[in-house]
Amino acid sequence: MSESRPIDVGFRKPPETPRPGPTVRTEIVSVTPAGDARTRTDEVATEEPLEIRVRHRGHEHQVAVTMRTPGNDFELATGFLYSEGLIRARTHITKVSYCASGPAEQLYNQVTVELTDGAPFDADQMQRNFYTTSSCGVCGKASLDAVRVQSDPIQDGPEVDHEIFNTLPKKLRARQRIFERTGGLHAAGLFDTNGELLLLREDVGRHNAVDKLVGKLVMDGAVPAAERILQVSGRTSFEIMQKAATAGIPIVSAVSAPSSLAVALADELNMTLVGFVRGDSFNVYAGPRRIRFARNRAPGVSRSASDHDGAM
Repeated sequence: MSESRPIDVGFRKPPETPRPGPTVRTEIVSVTPAGDARTRTDEVATEEPLEIRVRHRGHEHQVAVTMRTPGNDFELATGFLYSEGLIRARTHITKVSYCASGPAEQLYNQVTVELTDGAPFDADQMQRNFYTTSSCGVCGKASLDAVRVQSDPIQDGPEVDHEIFNTLPKKLRARQRIFERTGGLHAAGLFDTNGELLLLREDVGRHNAVDKLVGKLVMDGAVPAAERILQVSGRTSFEIMQKAATAGIPIVSAVSAPSSLAVALADELNMTLVGFVRGDSFNVYAGPRRIRFARNRAPGVSRSASDHDGAM
């Protein structure tokens, strides 16, 4: 399959069940500061399981189950497989589809990614089925080495004016349509070096939001994304940095704190990691050479979050 040929997406047979939405309405009791209570309906983010399967050379393999917000499921499955190193290129994918052979209520909760016979997918090397939750990402790896996905160091560049970073959280927040209705979703946004928002994905899980974004890039043949910035709405973990690295994104920015492993991986892979982007200030934890400061030089990197609120 050529890089320009679209990936086949759809169903193995026509659907007969309505697609679940990203939100549901529920009845709540709203309590005022004065202690008055009233019953009303509220909108909350949908959370449902998604089983990700791979079909390769006539055999199907269960790869992962993740708790996610329905929507962009094909991107989520593709991005997860790519960021976990289970597929290496868009050309390895022939079709992504829901499987309509199970119970009707689970119709939209199983996605199968069909690979070419030549795709380097090795089921024997899958030491276990992944299990992910909306809060913690991939859990229970068979060994510490299995957590790491092989990624080459990212090339130098691009350079970004320091003022750009302070504009990203507001631009991200302004486009979070589901968060506006629920207050309960994480977001991942892809920006160019001028601070223009190119792509946004939301999900109840921060890792899922990044996987959806990476999956869209892979399906569009847009990796590596070497001239892009990933802005996330919460903290930055090792896995988020790793997902960005597999997509070739050199700069990751967050409104909250990074973890120690996120900083270490950024250093190792020549990435720029920015945190606590709030108001008109931020911290640079790795790779300050990509940022054009007011005095045209990179000052010492601050890694102290003691003056900030707790991590999200």
